[in-house]
Amino acid sequence: MAPPMNKKTTRKTSPGTTIALNKRAKFEYQLHDKFEAGIELAGWEVKSLRAGKAQLTDTYVLLKDGEAFLLGCNITPLPSASTHFIPDPGRTRRLLLHKKEIARLIGAVNQKGQTCIPLALYWKGNRVKCEIALATGKKAHDKRATIKEREWNRDKARVMKAQ
Repeated sequence: MAPPMNKKTTRKTSPGTTIALNKRAKFEYQLHDKFEAGIELAGWEVKSLRAGKAQLTDTYVLLKDGEAFLLGCNITPLPSASTHFIPDPGRTRRLLLHKKEIARLIGAVNQKGQTCIPLALYWKGNRVKCEIALATGKKAHDKRATIKEREWNRDKARVMKAQ
């Protein structure tokens, strides 16, 4: 007996769940601990993020009064987003973290001379998440070593492809 012909319920997902990446973060900083934080957003911001209108360059995390804030994140408003108020693309957005995570971040930033930077914005289900990391700044010689290693890997891939 053949199995019943049921319709499969498939969920439409976008090809990539990443909204924006901070590519310079891995080059400028040495990354240590990574955290996943939610973001407090307005409705027009969610619509803009669905259209991929976010930018994380020159963005950083401010830890103040037991809360974490995302500063410098530019979310460009859509022209059709709202007509009754003027959206601010560079406004400060609150990051949603557990108190223990915030305490760990504050301790590391104050004592160890580290900074907290955002690495990526991405979708997790229907929510927007921000991946943040504790990082220390790289010196000039560390950056040169990173460039040299990247070029060596590129040359190595060329040689392997030619064979």
